[in-house]
Amino acid sequence: MGRGPITSKYIEVRESEIHGTGVFASTKVPKGKKVIEYIGEKITKKESARRSIALIEKNRGSETDGAVYIFEVNKRHDIDGNIPENTARFINHSCDPNCEPDVIKNRVWLISTRKIKKGEELSYNYGFDLEDYEEHKCRCGAKECIGYITAEDNWPKLKKRLDKKKKKAKKSKTKAAKKPAKAKKEPTKEGREIAALG
Repeated sequence: MGRGPITSKYIEVRESEIHGTGVFASTKVPKGKKVIEYIGEKITKKESARRSIALIEKNRGSETDGAVYIFEVNKRHDIDGNIPENTARFINHSCDPNCEPDVIKNRVWLISTRKIKKGEELSYNYGFDLEDYEEHKCRCGAKECIGYITAEDNWPKLKKRLDKKKKKAKKSKTKAAKKPAKAKKEPTKEGREIAALG
């Protein structure tokens, strides 16, 4: 694209307690403001799927790499925000976000959903589905944090899955605790004599 990073009068970029680099409010942000535009390369859905899969496969298991910066724009196109100019790619996920993405005339904007205090980290819900949810642990620290990065619509289903998992783990733990320990075999008289000779 050949231009400097996109900025806004509302933001500053610095280290985040949630994850890596974050975007913070440099001033008070009123509710309903276009905080920053999410820019990138306009790509087809087919290319979008190819890039997403390639990135996920390449960085599987990595704690720091593997982020996919692709946003849906319309039925035909997505935006790949994995470019240096896209400052909005540093906005972290939260289960209690203060922004949400909105597509306005085929452009992706991050809009404030409430008043944001100066110095507060900006966030939005990444809206991931439940496929491979275990690979996307959430570190947002919100009271309502579900523990994984997924759309709020998925929370009831995820809570059921997590409860089921917990019960299963508890059951197997209880089973293991109830199992009697195997008694050690006492050596035979001959065995003790051989040991004494050795």
